[in-house]
Amino acid sequence: MPEIQVIEAKWLLPISPRADSVLTDHSLVIEAGRIRALMPQAQARAAYPDAHFIVRPHHVLMPGLINFHCHAAMTLLRGLGDDLPLQRWLGDCIWPTEAALVSDPFVFDGSVLACHEMLLGGITCFNDMYFFPEATIRAAQAYGMRIVAGITVIDLPTRYAKQADEYLAQGLAIHERWQETATVHFSLAPHAPYTVSDAVYQRLGTLAETLDLPIHTHLHETEAELTTSMQQYGCRPLERLARLGLLSPRLIAVHGVHFTSAELAQLATAGAHLAHCPSSNLKLASGLPALAAWQATGINFGLGTDGAASNNRLDLWAELRLAALLAKGVSGDPTAGSAASVLEAATLGAARALGLDEQIGSLAGGKAADCLCIDLGQLQSQPCYDIPSHLVYVCGREQVSDVWVAGQHVVNQQQITLNSALTARQQCLASLETWQIAVKQAQGGNRQSLGDSF
Repeated sequence: MPEIQVIEAKWLLPISPRADSVLTDHSLVIEAGRIRALMPQAQARAAYPDAHFIVRPHHVLMPGLINFHCHAAMTLLRGLGDDLPLQRWLGDCIWPTEAALVSDPFVFDGSVLACHEMLLGGITCFNDMYFFPEATIRAAQAYGMRIVAGITVIDLPTRYAKQADEYLAQGLAIHERWQETATVHFSLAPHAPYTVSDAVYQRLGTLAETLDLPIHTHLHETEAELTTSMQQYGCRPLERLARLGLLSPRLIAVHGVHFTSAELAQLATAGAHLAHCPSSNLKLASGLPALAAWQATGINFGLGTDGAASNNRLDLWAELRLAALLAKGVSGDPTAGSAASVLEAATLGAARALGLDEQIGSLAGGKAADCLCIDLGQLQSQPCYDIPSHLVYVCGREQVSDVWVAGQHVVNQQQITLNSALTARQQCLASLETWQIAVKQAQGGNRQSLGDSF
């Protein structure tokens, strides 16, 4: 990689300090993997005549997207049991397959599929929760991606671990091995209130303070979750977590489609964060999020795809558009879910929740150069009057031309550049038919409890 890269683009969208502030005919200067400066193109050419210039004359240059909630390896289960009621989908399709097949090779190959799809779509970082997380880390490293790997904990036996102590011990060992790698970050990932005990949640709350990590958990995803909590604990899940001391700026509550107004105010006061996965929530008929109410209370949120088994795409451009449209349709307010606000959620909002906003999420001097170019030069993108609006309502992932992670040009003119990624891709393709046969065979097996499928 050249010592200094200068990316010239027609439009530059820094996201901060305002998500709707657009710079025209500017350059981004990258040195040693970090952003050195943003400046007018003529000024950059004069200041850095010997730099490597990358010219994208019809493009928007913006921060890389952050997939705020993902189960990457579940790409191998894409399309499995579509259009089924939730319990049949889990019991007949997902649980038996995971019980039979989930392993380090399964997770690696599934994560390779996910990384390939996400990276080409401009996702530079993903916040993951699944079994065998080291396999997902290896896949992300092969593709040059940034990952927040969940130290997954669940009070149910799986092929990965038998009980909570073993999940935690394995996860902490992985944390120890990878914590010095610049593009590998961690969260504590207790699965959900209906699969994690009070004692485990309390232990993770203490550990989060010790290790300075966020807590990434499913919360208020379905009506059934609320009913179960009332029956078992005499309170709703959020109240239970509050009693256990987990309601804090470290908390990332995934889905959150069944919060009351009072609960939203409680989350906002605590500084907690929400992960919005609109496609998955709609596909499983889990509920409709009150995004306008989230925004009115000032809660920080990010956007996620969830796993490919319940989406079925890992496409944040689709989530951007859907989040904005749902906010308006559910609230009856056309000003809700503005283009700028959902763009901020998919970049700086997610980074803020992950504790990475000093490193990524916006284009600013000193930050890691995690960014993308998206091409607005095609006829179907014309005319363009408002860049944030165009990105949300017009653009798609097929228009992403270039991607950088920590200054490394990992996608160049829609081509993945790293040999390690191409090698991982070939390895995955060689195993894909075997996995498909095994998945089909697993559908005939008996239901085996894994808790939720994630």
